[in-house]
Amino acid sequence: MREVVTVQVGGFANFVGSHFWNFQDELLGLADDPAADAAFRAAPLDMDALYRAGETLQGVSTYCPRLVSVGSRGSLGSLSSSGTSGLSSAAAQELKVPTWSGNVTRSVAKPHGRNLFLESLAEGEQKPSTGDGAGNDSQKSVEDKELVECLENGVNFWTDYTKVQYHPQSLYELNGSWTNFDKFDHYGTAREVVSEWSQMEEMNERLRFFVEECDHIQGIQFILDDSGGFSSVAAHYLENIADDYTNTPVLLYCVRDPVTHGPPRTQRESMTRSLHDAVSFSKLSSFCNLMVPIGLPSLSQSYFSPFLSIQDVKPFHSSAVSAAAIHSVTVPFRLQNAGPASNFAHSSGNIDIGELVHIISGQGWQNMVTALDVAMPAPSLTDGNGLWNIKSLHSLTPEISDEDEDPYSVESLVVHGVMLAGGQRASISQVKDSVCSAYEGRSTKPKFSHLSVSPCPLAIPLPFPSIFRSNIGRHGEILSNHSERTQLPKGSLDVESVPMAARLRSSNAILPFIERRSLSLQKLGVARGTLGSQALRDWGFGKEEIEDMSEHLSKMVRMFHPEDGLTSDSD
Repeated sequence: MREVVTVQVGGFANFVGSHFWNFQDELLGLADDPAADAAFRAAPLDMDALYRAGETLQGVSTYCPRLVSVGSRGSLGSLSSSGTSGLSSAAAQELKVPTWSGNVTRSVAKPHGRNLFLESLAEGEQKPSTGDGAGNDSQKSVEDKELVECLENGVNFWTDYTKVQYHPQSLYELNGSWTNFDKFDHYGTAREVVSEWSQMEEMNERLRFFVEECDHIQGIQFILDDSGGFSSVAAHYLENIADDYTNTPVLLYCVRDPVTHGPPRTQRESMTRSLHDAVSFSKLSSFCNLMVPIGLPSLSQSYFSPFLSIQDVKPFHSSAVSAAAIHSVTVPFRLQNAGPASNFAHSSGNIDIGELVHIISGQGWQNMVTALDVAMPAPSLTDGNGLWNIKSLHSLTPEISDEDEDPYSVESLVVHGVMLAGGQRASISQVKDSVCSAYEGRSTKPKFSHLSVSPCPLAIPLPFPSIFRSNIGRHGEILSNHSERTQLPKGSLDVESVPMAARLRSSNAILPFIERRSLSLQKLGVARGTLGSQALRDWGFGKEEIEDMSEHLSKMVRMFHPEDGLTSDSD
């Protein structure tokens, strides 16, 4: 077995992670359900790659994500840091100030109650199911509708819609950052937090717990909300990981809520954001093997809008799309089949994190940054000659070029659960032949492409937002005869599963993303006498470190202009 350890750091990252683990939990349930689609029951996915089996002190068997989640104090809602429902440690822990002998005033916030969905989970664990008649089915349908409505209108924490059991070592609330503290918004605000040795050591110990019990760890997947101070926390965490687990590849997803892309209120705020993006990118890319930026300024006005009805102001909505994309690109890490994946890639459909890193960085580059393209839902094989529509893939990575004709690009494509025009599930061979033919028909082909295929679609769990438009069918098919005028967006009660495709692409399309950060650091941070250079000093950076960060970004830009590097070397 090749295990994966997952790390989630920051508010939006945990929103994404909550959906991601709900997908996995749904797959686990469907695999054991005799009434479920055969694609789920026969799906060759090894869930042990992500989960660990164990038991409680009382001898009760458990199956929990191999996960370390780091968030703000008070971000767990009604969930305790031990992974059970109850007071979070932020509210329950006594205030102790050993260096203060005077009077202490203690203010404790009212604990957050469980919403209707969490209450239903607790009741379901206590009562056996008795649904064996039409009356019970009808009642359950009404109850499920109420649960969906309660989530659609009342999600405040990522724990409000999680249906997964977490290990006591998984959930960690970071001292010095609070859910209602809006100043933890750039790289420099976390200096005091990351300088507290005991906190970073606690985070390291929790990760070590999961890593050391692995037999053959394939890598660490790290989901980070890099829009604010948690970026600095993650950079220190990743640096420790790089030191402690030298040969363990790290795949980093930097996720952002569309709300964080709002226009700056002042010129100084604009400068601070630009510096944060540059510093964060430079530091984070230095301590991972592969970095995937995720998060468009608006999903509601993106290419996804013909099929998805997303409210950008709701993290519950936008995080679901990011989680679906991450689920799809991680499918190859769990595939059990070992047949050839394509006629144009000399590797199998199931790959691990290290192999993915090797594929994407095949040109010898390190600290690679890739674009993530997604089709949600993926189209059916409906063209006259059965070609799969590559143009259905649209980027979730911001600030990239629309150019898709890079002959030096390297990519990894995952297609799972795709349908035929008649509504049947396409076979693996049909998908492979269709995708390969589509690539052969392109005027400019990628330098190297790896294809992974699975018959298992994205399973839609009950606590999934109502973001599908009326032209999406029960199995994620795109309907041609529908009326958009009067129908409300569909959710988990109307859409059971969705075919998906996701592609990690290393090409010059990512160059604008890198160039913007490199130019920002040079202009605002390196140039003498700028307000930015003073801000960086306030964040704790000296002149040499700033110049090192700038050179690191310049080097990443030069990767996409190898002819310039050869010229300078010859001089």
